[in-house]
Amino acid sequence: MKRSVLILAAATPLLAQPDYYRKHYFTVAGGAGLPGGDVKPLLATSPLFNFGYGYRFSRFFQVDAGFDTVFHAARTNDFYESQFGDLRIRDYLHIVPVGGRAIVPLARNRVLFSGGGGGAYVRYQERIRQPFRDGGIRIDCPVCSGRGGFGYYGLLGMSVALDRYQNFRLGFSTKVYRAKTDGDAFGPLPPVSTRDTWINHAVEFTFSF
Repeated sequence: MKRSVLILAAATPLLAQPDYYRKHYFTVAGGAGLPGGDVKPLLATSPLFNFGYGYRFSRFFQVDAGFDTVFHAARTNDFYESQFGDLRIRDYLHIVPVGGRAIVPLARNRVLFSGGGGGAYVRYQERIRQPFRDGGIRIDCPVCSGRGGFGYYGLLGMSVALDRYQNFRLGFSTKVYRAKTDGDAFGPLPPVSTRDTWINHAVEFTFSF
Protein backbone atom coordinates (compact mmCIF):
# COMPACT_ATOMS: atom_id res chain seq x y z
CA MET A 1 0.00 0.00 0.00
CA LYS A 2 2.79 2.42 0.92
CA ARG A 3 4.57 1.63 -2.30
CA SER A 4 1.45 2.48 -4.38
CA VAL A 5 1.03 5.76 -2.56
CA LEU A 6 4.66 6.67 -3.20
CA ILE A 7 4.39 5.85 -6.92
CA LEU A 8 1.22 7.94 -7.25
CA ALA A 9 2.83 10.82 -5.38
CA ALA A 10 5.85 10.68 -7.70
CA ALA A 11 3.67 10.60 -10.82
CA THR A 12 1.41 13.51 -9.87
CA PRO A 13 4.06 16.26 -10.28
CA LEU A 14 5.01 14.77 -13.65
CA LEU A 15 1.41 15.01 -14.86
CA ALA A 16 1.31 18.62 -13.73
CA GLN A 17 4.24 19.64 -15.89
CA PRO A 18 3.25 21.72 -18.97
CA ASP A 19 5.46 19.67 -21.31
CA TYR A 20 4.02 16.29 -20.27
CA TYR A 21 1.85 14.57 -22.88
CA ARG A 22 0.36 11.18 -23.65
CA LYS A 23 1.92 9.46 -26.66
CA HIS A 24 -0.69 6.90 -27.79
CA TYR A 25 -4.23 7.92 -28.81
CA PHE A 26 -6.98 5.43 -29.72
CA THR A 27 -10.17 7.07 -30.99
CA VAL A 28 -13.68 5.95 -31.91
CA ALA A 29 -16.12 8.42 -33.41
CA GLY A 30 -19.54 8.81 -34.95
CA GLY A 31 -21.13 11.51 -37.04
CA ALA A 32 -22.14 12.25 -40.62
CA GLY A 33 -20.48 12.12 -44.04
CA LEU A 34 -21.47 14.85 -46.53
CA PRO A 35 -20.80 14.25 -50.25
CA GLY A 36 -19.33 16.93 -52.50
CA GLY A 37 -17.66 17.32 -55.87
CA ASP A 38 -18.96 15.10 -58.67
CA VAL A 39 -20.83 12.86 -56.22
CA LYS A 40 -22.77 15.63 -54.44
CA PRO A 41 -25.94 15.42 -56.58
CA LEU A 42 -25.89 11.61 -56.64
CA LEU A 43 -25.08 10.46 -53.10
CA ALA A 44 -26.70 11.39 -49.78
CA THR A 45 -25.49 12.64 -46.41
CA SER A 46 -25.20 9.48 -44.32
CA PRO A 47 -24.14 8.14 -40.92
CA LEU A 48 -20.43 7.83 -40.28
CA PHE A 49 -18.32 5.67 -37.97
CA ASN A 50 -14.56 5.77 -37.68
CA PHE A 51 -11.70 4.67 -35.51
CA GLY A 52 -8.09 5.71 -35.54
CA TYR A 53 -4.71 5.61 -33.89
CA GLY A 54 -2.31 8.46 -33.35
CA TYR A 55 1.29 8.44 -32.14
CA ARG A 56 2.29 11.79 -30.66
CA PHE A 57 6.05 11.82 -31.03
CA SER A 58 6.43 15.38 -29.74
CA ARG A 59 4.35 17.87 -27.86
CA PHE A 60 3.32 19.57 -31.10
CA PHE A 61 3.20 16.77 -33.72
CA GLN A 62 1.41 13.44 -34.19
CA VAL A 63 1.22 10.78 -36.93
CA ASP A 64 -2.21 9.27 -37.67
CA ALA A 65 -3.85 6.28 -39.33
CA GLY A 66 -7.52 5.37 -39.35
CA PHE A 67 -10.53 3.81 -41.00
CA ASP A 68 -13.77 5.66 -41.84
CA THR A 69 -17.03 4.05 -42.95
CA VAL A 70 -20.02 5.96 -44.38
CA PHE A 71 -23.18 3.85 -44.45
CA HIS A 72 -25.59 3.58 -47.41
CA ALA A 73 -24.82 6.90 -49.12
CA ALA A 74 -25.88 5.42 -52.49
CA ARG A 75 -29.17 4.19 -51.00
CA THR A 76 -28.68 0.73 -52.52
CA ASN A 77 -31.51 -1.57 -51.46
CA ASP A 78 -31.33 -4.49 -53.88
CA PHE A 79 -31.43 -8.25 -53.36
CA TYR A 80 -29.28 -11.12 -54.57
CA GLU A 81 -31.11 -14.35 -55.30
CA SER A 82 -29.03 -17.12 -53.74
CA GLN A 83 -29.63 -20.75 -52.88
CA PHE A 84 -30.30 -19.54 -49.33
CA GLY A 85 -32.98 -17.07 -50.41
CA ASP A 86 -32.98 -13.38 -51.27
CA LEU A 87 -30.07 -11.60 -49.56
CA ARG A 88 -30.13 -7.84 -49.12
CA ILE A 89 -27.41 -5.76 -50.80
CA ARG A 90 -26.29 -2.54 -49.10
CA ASP A 91 -23.58 -0.03 -49.97
CA TYR A 92 -20.66 1.32 -47.95
CA LEU A 93 -17.91 3.89 -48.38
CA HIS A 94 -14.58 2.97 -46.76
CA ILE A 95 -11.74 5.48 -46.38
CA VAL A 96 -8.23 4.75 -45.11
CA PRO A 97 -6.39 7.96 -44.17
CA VAL A 98 -2.68 8.04 -43.29
CA GLY A 99 -1.02 11.32 -42.35
CA GLY A 100 -0.20 13.61 -39.47
CA ARG A 101 -1.19 16.71 -37.58
CA ALA A 102 0.19 19.68 -35.72
CA ILE A 103 -1.11 20.15 -32.17
CA VAL A 104 -1.64 23.32 -30.13
CA PRO A 105 -1.88 22.29 -26.44
CA LEU A 106 -3.57 24.59 -23.94
CA ALA A 107 -4.24 24.43 -20.19
CA ARG A 108 -1.41 21.97 -19.53
CA ASN A 109 -2.54 19.70 -22.39
CA ARG A 110 -6.12 19.46 -21.14
CA VAL A 111 -7.34 21.16 -24.33
CA LEU A 112 -5.83 20.20 -27.68
CA PHE A 113 -6.44 21.96 -30.99
CA SER A 114 -5.10 20.23 -34.09
CA GLY A 115 -4.85 20.53 -37.85
CA GLY A 116 -3.21 18.35 -40.47
CA GLY A 117 -3.67 16.05 -43.43
CA GLY A 118 -2.17 13.32 -45.57
CA GLY A 119 -3.02 10.69 -48.16
CA ALA A 120 -6.17 8.57 -48.36
CA TYR A 121 -7.56 5.53 -50.16
CA VAL A 122 -11.30 5.69 -50.95
CA ARG A 123 -13.36 2.57 -51.70
CA TYR A 124 -17.07 2.26 -52.50
CA GLN A 125 -18.30 -1.30 -52.02
CA GLU A 126 -21.60 -3.17 -52.13
CA ARG A 127 -22.00 -6.15 -49.81
CA ILE A 128 -24.69 -8.71 -49.13
CA ARG A 129 -26.06 -9.50 -45.71
CA GLN A 130 -24.46 -12.81 -44.82
CA PRO A 131 -27.03 -15.38 -43.58
CA PHE A 132 -24.48 -17.38 -41.54
CA ARG A 133 -22.68 -15.06 -39.16
CA ASP A 134 -21.28 -17.76 -36.88
CA GLY A 135 -21.18 -20.80 -39.15
CA GLY A 136 -17.88 -20.12 -40.92
CA ILE A 137 -19.66 -19.95 -44.30
CA ARG A 138 -19.37 -16.85 -46.48
CA ILE A 139 -21.39 -16.30 -49.66
CA ASP A 140 -19.84 -14.37 -52.53
CA CYS A 141 -21.84 -11.67 -54.29
CA PRO A 142 -21.13 -11.73 -58.06
CA VAL A 143 -23.51 -8.82 -58.70
CA CYS A 144 -22.05 -6.47 -56.08
CA SER A 145 -20.16 -3.51 -57.52
CA GLY A 146 -17.18 -1.52 -56.31
CA ARG A 147 -14.98 1.42 -57.27
CA GLY A 148 -12.09 3.24 -55.66
CA GLY A 149 -9.09 5.49 -55.93
CA PHE A 150 -6.48 7.52 -54.10
CA GLY A 151 -6.57 11.09 -52.87
CA TYR A 152 -5.75 13.26 -49.89
CA TYR A 153 -7.39 14.82 -46.84
CA GLY A 154 -7.22 17.72 -44.42
CA LEU A 155 -8.48 17.87 -40.86
CA LEU A 156 -9.32 20.24 -38.03
CA GLY A 157 -10.08 19.03 -34.53
CA MET A 158 -10.16 19.73 -30.84
CA SER A 159 -10.50 17.64 -27.70
CA VAL A 160 -10.85 18.15 -23.96
CA ALA A 161 -9.55 15.83 -21.22
CA LEU A 162 -12.32 14.29 -19.13
CA ASP A 163 -10.21 13.14 -16.21
CA ARG A 164 -7.35 14.41 -14.11
CA TYR A 165 -4.75 12.14 -15.69
CA GLN A 166 -5.89 12.84 -19.28
CA ASN A 167 -6.51 9.20 -20.16
CA PHE A 168 -9.94 9.97 -21.61
CA ARG A 169 -10.86 12.76 -24.00
CA LEU A 170 -13.98 14.03 -25.77
CA GLY A 171 -13.65 16.01 -28.96
CA PHE A 172 -14.87 16.98 -32.40
CA SER A 173 -13.22 16.74 -35.80
CA THR A 174 -13.88 17.64 -39.42
CA LYS A 175 -12.06 15.82 -42.22
CA VAL A 176 -12.27 16.84 -45.87
CA TYR A 177 -11.39 14.08 -48.35
CA ARG A 178 -10.75 14.58 -52.07
CA ALA A 179 -10.08 11.63 -54.37
CA LYS A 180 -10.40 10.52 -57.96
CA THR A 181 -12.31 7.22 -58.19
CA ASP A 182 -13.37 4.93 -61.00
CA GLY A 183 -14.69 1.41 -61.53
CA ASP A 184 -18.17 -0.09 -61.65
CA ALA A 185 -21.42 1.81 -61.68
CA PHE A 186 -22.30 2.27 -58.02
CA GLY A 187 -25.89 3.10 -57.23
CA PRO A 188 -26.50 6.34 -59.14
CA LEU A 189 -22.77 6.77 -59.91
CA PRO A 190 -22.00 5.95 -63.57
CA PRO A 191 -19.03 3.72 -64.53
CA VAL A 192 -16.76 6.70 -65.28
CA SER A 193 -13.99 8.49 -63.41
CA THR A 194 -15.25 11.02 -60.86
CA ARG A 195 -13.64 13.58 -58.58
CA ASP A 196 -15.15 12.95 -55.18
CA THR A 197 -15.28 15.10 -52.07
CA TRP A 198 -16.42 13.99 -48.62
CA ILE A 199 -16.77 16.25 -45.59
CA ASN A 200 -16.92 14.09 -42.48
CA HIS A 201 -17.97 15.60 -39.16
CA ALA A 202 -17.60 13.42 -36.05
CA VAL A 203 -17.79 13.49 -32.27
CA GLU A 204 -14.78 11.59 -30.91
CA PHE A 205 -14.02 9.63 -27.75
CA THR A 206 -10.32 8.98 -27.16
CA PHE A 207 -8.34 6.79 -24.79
CA SER A 208 -4.70 7.82 -24.42
CA PHE A 209 -1.69 6.64 -22.49
